Amino acid sequence: MSKVNPFEMAQHQLLDCAKILKLDQGVVDILMQPQRQIQVSIPVKMDDGTTRVFQGFRVQYNNALGPYKGGIRYHPEETIDTVRALSAWMTWKCSVLGLPLGGGKGGIICNPKEMSKGELERLSRGYIRALWKNIGPDTDVPAPDVYTDGQIMAWMMDEYSIINGKNQFGLLTGKPLVVGGSLGRSDATAKGGMYTLREAAKELKIDLSKAKVAILGFGNAGSFAATLVQEMFGSTVVAVTDSKGGVYDANGLDIAAVSGHKNKTKSVVGYKGLPKLTNDEVMALPVDVIIAAAPEEGAINDKVAPTVKAKVICELANGPTTPEGDAILHKNGVHVIPDFLCNAGGVTVSYYEMVQNMYMHYWSLDDVYAKLDTAMTASYHAVLAASKEYKINMRQAAYVVAVKRVVEAMKVRGWV
Repeated sequence: MSKVNPFEMAQHQLLDCAKILKLDQGVVDILMQPQRQIQVSIPVKMDDGTTRVFQGFRVQYNNALGPYKGGIRYHPEETIDTVRALSAWMTWKCSVLGLPLGGGKGGIICNPKEMSKGELERLSRGYIRALWKNIGPDTDVPAPDVYTDGQIMAWMMDEYSIINGKNQFGLLTGKPLVVGGSLGRSDATAKGGMYTLREAAKELKIDLSKAKVAILGFGNAGSFAATLVQEMFGSTVVAVTDSKGGVYDANGLDIAAVSGHKNKTKSVVGYKGLPKLTNDEVMALPVDVIIAAAPEEGAINDKVAPTVKAKVICELANGPTTPEGDAILHKNGVHVIPDFLCNAGGVTVSYYEMVQNMYMHYWSLDDVYAKLDTAMTASYHAVLAASKEYKINMRQAAYVVAVKRVVEAMKVRGWV
């Protein structure tokens, strides 16, 4: 994880918004901290017969607009501050998309890469046993995040169903299709980001068919984005990175071949013998678009931001840019599509999954994509309009749109 405290960064961004909106101190005090933080100890019998105790978290930030919503991460360096920050950003993410949901987030300190399938299942079921009274289809609806997937969601849903004595498919989203998952969920984050990139390109008069693109983070969202930006717009991906470094070819990369190389070697580094680059070096490349999909908060800081030559940064990851980096990018005319707008496709299709679970009626892939396109496009333009009205950058504008909605709900409900 980054040395930047992500929750302090989230609070800084919120305070900036509070000044713009001239919020009352009581309102600010409510929004600055989570409504509830839960820490649990999860004993797991390992394959070798020993018992290990893992620490887990669930942070429920704000539910003024509806049930808490947010993923569960399995990461060896997970911290409560990271989970707090992500739960805050989920609150604003759901709000900026106009979803009837609040924000939450969960995590377990573990290294899933070193655990067997059986150990992961026992850990996942143990997490639900520890938390089941605090979550539910109309209370708090988790989802997959870093190093968790549909299978883990299925185990969690099954454990919750056993405890409740009935099927509870609506407990969480990101499930396999056979147990109530939604079509379009796998690439929803990247797909939603591409819709906002398309609208930004129209605003900035960028021809995406001629654009050169760098992708920071070649994981799930980044690899989907690399494919989609070519398929949807005809752009050329010239650089990709992962946790071990990056590669660059000014003439363009064969993304399928890069994926194949990574599957074999566990990294994009070494593809076709291209020189290894750092993320910072990739940020400084002569490209038109940077898609920031690496899960490292605060990577685009005051040292990196001045080197950026791209016209647009799409933040598919959470919190990639520090407040200092933001100010520099805005001053230099770089159009940032902020994280909780750009990467909101995932939670939007998760919301669609919740709706489908409630109705027990499931939509076609075309229907999901059409609804997602409409939602992401409308939200992008709402944020763009706020940036012009208040003469502020896009992140500040996204906060203005999102926080306004949450505050209005709090006031209507009589919280303040």
